[in-house]
Amino acid sequence: MSKVDFTGRVAIVTGAGVGLGRSHALGLAARGAKVVVNDLGVATDGTGANSAQAEAVVKEIRDAGGEAIAHGANVTDEAQVKDMVDQAIAEWGHVDILVNNAGILRDKTFVKMEMPDFRLVLDVHLMGSVVTTKALWEHFRAREYGRIVYTTSASGMYGNFGQSNYGAAKMGVVGLMNVLCQEGAKYNIKINTLAPTAATRMTEGLLPQQVLDLLQPETITPGLMALVTDGAPTKMILGAGGGVFAETKIYETVGVAFGDDELDVDSIVARMDDIRDPKGQKEMAGAFDQTSKYAQMAAAIRGITLPSK
Repeated sequence: MSKVDFTGRVAIVTGAGVGLGRSHALGLAARGAKVVVNDLGVATDGTGANSAQAEAVVKEIRDAGGEAIAHGANVTDEAQVKDMVDQAIAEWGHVDILVNNAGILRDKTFVKMEMPDFRLVLDVHLMGSVVTTKALWEHFRAREYGRIVYTTSASGMYGNFGQSNYGAAKMGVVGLMNVLCQEGAKYNIKINTLAPTAATRMTEGLLPQQVLDLLQPETITPGLMALVTDGAPTKMILGAGGGVFAETKIYETVGVAFGDDELDVDSIVARMDDIRDPKGQKEMAGAFDQTSKYAQMAAAIRGITLPSK
């Protein structure tokens, strides 16, 4: 089994001053990558700013014999992100890997949540991922190489009380991945999402210490690195925590086609169990696969033959 080696690769890791981001930056550097340690140095709710955390991670990498620079770009600020990318290219000539890890929390139940808090969390997690990706997209296309990871969450995929803003943002990056992995395929740009469960500032006080001890960031970073190798998959949602890794997929049931004489709400309610029956469910490769499926089923029940795609 050959060892994964990132020698010659340049990675930008956002939110890399503490927690998961720090672990990712150190892990990539230990395998030979040159790393831009991005961190605004804010508290978990996004307030304040301090460059000391990013500088400390850079020192750790350099002390271990690696190469790294710090940058305090706010991932929602296009000019600052462009400056970060420009500095990385000026320093090392190119960028190969983008790890979108920066994030904040403004948890409250929906009834108590103020709209500015909802928008800010969406802005940092979702738009921050968009801004960093956009800053590198043409660079990756021109070089015909790029590896991007977005950080999603079980809070978005499965739900978590009091995190409507966070959950919406985290499912947003899954949608971003689903589209961009198609647009980037011909340019060897591979895009995946990581769904970590980790002991970080964001989970302090939410889980028992015994559980937190198992869910250290270092147990997740190997999975992150697997998503940015030369032979990485694309369009994968990788769940990770405590050294456990699993893939999440979005499936669609076979469904039920209704003829014109029964196409009404009463029929749908009466057959809801059949509509939800998981037997035969499958993954859709893209949006038009669903469109084709529905059109074929609708035509068949009406005796219409459609041309095969």
